[in-house]
Amino acid sequence: MLLQRQTPSIRPLTTAHLAQTMTLLELNTLNLRQKIEAELAHNPALELLEECRCPECGRPMTARGICPACSRLRSTTPEEPIVFLSAREDFYPPELSVSSDEDEPEDPFGFQEEDLPTFVLRQIATELEISEREIAVHLLTALDDDGLLTIPLAEIARYHYAPLSKVEKVKRLIQRSEPLGVGSSTPQEALIVQLEVLAESQPVSPLALRAVQEGFELLSHRRFPELARLLGASISQTKEIAHFIAENLNPYPARAHWGEPKAAGSQVSQAVKAYYHPDVIISRMNDSENTPLVVEIALPIRGTLRVNPQFRLALQEAAPEKAEQWRADLEQASLLVKCLQQRNHTMVRLMQRLVSIQRAFILYGDAHLQPLTRASLAEELDLHEATVSRAVSDKAVQLPNGHIIPMARFFDRSLHIRTLLKKMIDEETIPLSDADLAILLKRQGFNVARRTVAKYRTVEGILPAHLRAKTSPARL
Repeated sequence: MLLQRQTPSIRPLTTAHLAQTMTLLELNTLNLRQKIEAELAHNPALELLEECRCPECGRPMTARGICPACSRLRSTTPEEPIVFLSAREDFYPPELSVSSDEDEPEDPFGFQEEDLPTFVLRQIATELEISEREIAVHLLTALDDDGLLTIPLAEIARYHYAPLSKVEKVKRLIQRSEPLGVGSSTPQEALIVQLEVLAESQPVSPLALRAVQEGFELLSHRRFPELARLLGASISQTKEIAHFIAENLNPYPARAHWGEPKAAGSQVSQAVKAYYHPDVIISRMNDSENTPLVVEIALPIRGTLRVNPQFRLALQEAAPEKAEQWRADLEQASLLVKCLQQRNHTMVRLMQRLVSIQRAFILYGDAHLQPLTRASLAEELDLHEATVSRAVSDKAVQLPNGHIIPMARFFDRSLHIRTLLKKMIDEETIPLSDADLAILLKRQGFNVARRTVAKYRTVEGILPAHLRAKTSPARL
């Protein structure tokens, strides 16, 4: 009889716990933060302590918001990543912090997006002199959807009665912020800036800079024989340089973050693109490829969320007319804290395995993406497929090269084929039709229809064969 009486009371709690966990798991970091702030605003049983403690082990975090225990090296093999929950300041834009009543946004539950000008201005604000701030705002509001400047610097200098040198100084500051190259006047200039910054941290072939500076048009149209002659290099060296540029640089800086590739012949959308913050940041330990990858999963808030112990004591002495509501608040607060812990644990497990499987893709690019489905990963982690789908949904990951991609990209079954398709077109001696490309793909084990080849080619921004023939001279 005792067991029968317990069962009805346990099942609803379990169901509520599961439902709440699934709801929280599906939210990205910013949306989850807003939900927690809303709960803190109206539930007196919930409180946020300023002290930051690791949700996984309970130890105090450092001033940078990192747990010294969970972030330490645990494995001697580079294949096993270091995965931990992080509350570092980079994850929390000031405008999304808990605000006072007078500063409260009109819609506290809506998803707040940060546009590109705001994102860049926030990075450089402390480095600007007072007289330079208006110039910076003018430059940033003159960016197009690709992050490129649409008006001449001289025009801005005249408008502000400022020396051209001052405008150029502000522009250089903008170009060196994230995304690198933003504020450049042309795609070519954006690539040059990115190469210069890249050369400060790793060896970069001088031929790469020459290819961009002197042979940009040849590079853009994949005219490798002509470019090779210009550079005094072999065709294979030239293709390696082009591959390096394609993998590490972006002529359209704003597309480095969630931007879709522009289809061949399409017009850039006039709508302002949202600029997303990553939910996960992946970096190289000591900037080396032979060490474990470091994976930081963003916590939605800085501080420690818990059930208010004073509220729990007050409930014991509450008047009958208040006790029921207070008890409901207490249960809701307790449920939220437990479900957040479960969400954190699931995200850590997911990223631990996902980064281990896709290490080569993370380090070396699209051609190294391993075939992976949500179902197979769920089976390996002993989770339901829906749990993995929710954990991946609407999340963004920042790669070591600074690009921010949807987490769903790790499961993109077409990416390997599209990469192979680009390689085939790069190496073609005469323009191959979509039907020809489909045959070549089939020989390599990919049974892809001609219309699918056409779709993938369009996604990658590659012209059809008859137009490639017009833009490419006879190949050697």
